[in-house]
Amino acid sequence: MSPSAPALPFNPAGIDLDRRQGLARQLYQALRQRVLDGRLASGTRLPASRDLAVALGISRNSVVRAYDQLYAEGFIEGRVGDGTYVAQLPPAASGAKKLSTKLSTGFSTGLSPALSTIDDDLSGVAPGKVIHNPALTRLESNHLPLPPTGPPRAFRVGVPAFDLFPFDVWAKLNAAFWRKPDLQQLCYGDPAGDERLRGLIAAYLRSSRGMQCTAEQIVITSGAQQAISLCAQLLVRPGDGVAIENPGYRAAGHAFANAGGQLLGVAVDSEGIDCTALGASRLAYVTPSHQYPLGVVMSLARRLELLAWAERCDGWIIEDDYDGEYRYSGAPLAPLAALDRCGRVLYVGTFGKVAFPALRLGYLVLPQALVEPFARRRAVDVRHSEVSTQAVMAEFMATGHFQRHVRRMRRAALSRRNVLLAGWPADLPGVSNLPGVAAGLHLTVRVQSLARERELLAQAQAADVEINGLSTYWLPGSSTPPDQRAGLVLGFAAVPETAIGEALARLRKAWQGA
Repeated sequence: MSPSAPALPFNPAGIDLDRRQGLARQLYQALRQRVLDGRLASGTRLPASRDLAVALGISRNSVVRAYDQLYAEGFIEGRVGDGTYVAQLPPAASGAKKLSTKLSTGFSTGLSPALSTIDDDLSGVAPGKVIHNPALTRLESNHLPLPPTGPPRAFRVGVPAFDLFPFDVWAKLNAAFWRKPDLQQLCYGDPAGDERLRGLIAAYLRSSRGMQCTAEQIVITSGAQQAISLCAQLLVRPGDGVAIENPGYRAAGHAFANAGGQLLGVAVDSEGIDCTALGASRLAYVTPSHQYPLGVVMSLARRLELLAWAERCDGWIIEDDYDGEYRYSGAPLAPLAALDRCGRVLYVGTFGKVAFPALRLGYLVLPQALVEPFARRRAVDVRHSEVSTQAVMAEFMATGHFQRHVRRMRRAALSRRNVLLAGWPADLPGVSNLPGVAAGLHLTVRVQSLARERELLAQAQAADVEINGLSTYWLPGSSTPPDQRAGLVLGFAAVPETAIGEALARLRKAWQGA
């Protein structure tokens, strides 16, 4: 429709607003729904904000905020000197339940309506000064909650037995570095990271994972999350499909959604992610060595199928090997990166699950062609990493302390796992049997319903026991029935065996009344 075509009339009748709730939000939702179901056709001229405010008996600021959000999302458009019109939308969008569903879930498209930006209760925002920025809008629904506070307790997820870390050895190595530092290391360094550490990581991965990688393929990061975020920033274009495990690691999903990716939650079965459901995705994020949170180890057949998908579709695979050091029976399966012959896998590793999370030290193993762009992109955010941590870790590895510590941590995690398995309350109503745990630092047990999950979690919290609900790991809008998402996720490595036994005794009393 050309700007000179006659405008279609707009009738605000039927827009009923509840004065007890945010008026701008309600108006935005009402107008958006009318566009989606065709009641407001493309080309309809909307009233001036002042006129609509008078017609509805609300403040002009509320109308301005609703219009601003509709404009930011592309539902309406302004014509200089000629007012505000419903935008030209594809025919499928007009009656689009599909589009409406995507926009309402946020995670389906990687976009969030950010309705709080148009809520009347915003504090500190001057009328007419609401900021509309796609990155901020996406961040509204794709951010991390604050981590649990205080020292580790049973059964905190994602925490290794760092009470066993040789802090005395680390302190001596750190002191030795600062007593006589190499002045060259105190200047701006290589954004890819300390060269010696990169070489030692490559050697460790060759011996422990069978990966034929070199120091030149490695970029040091501030933990695994920064590595995932770098992958999102460089490999995901706005609108790209990103397949992630569902349930899965929500922080990874947030990184891809904030980059503008459209998240596709893909089911996980006993062999790993369902490769037949990857659709038109351009990238897949997986945790094959120990799926987070279900604990499934991806089968070799499924690994090869996933690699074939990447080669066929010219796609990327982000392999997060977050706790690959922990394997309790049988030989570890080769990582996807060790099987990759086409340069489609980016391998994410971390020291946080062997040392301690606050170390903030991770790494990427990249196809050779991606190393330079990733190093350059990281340098924009972090000119280079804090030097002493990398240098001390390099010395820690070179002198054999790291390898000894890995073996000690694996034995400790196995022992703590066994205490949990032996002392778990038996025959709990609505709770499945504990699964076998062949790898990793946590386990997941299924529960019959969300109501039962909430009940068990509340009782555990009252008993000062920390357990995660499996239902929180699913993407919003998942097609899996709600009760099938219920379960309990327990980390078993965070505290010593005595503390685990004490926590189990409190749980038995809380859950069984014993």
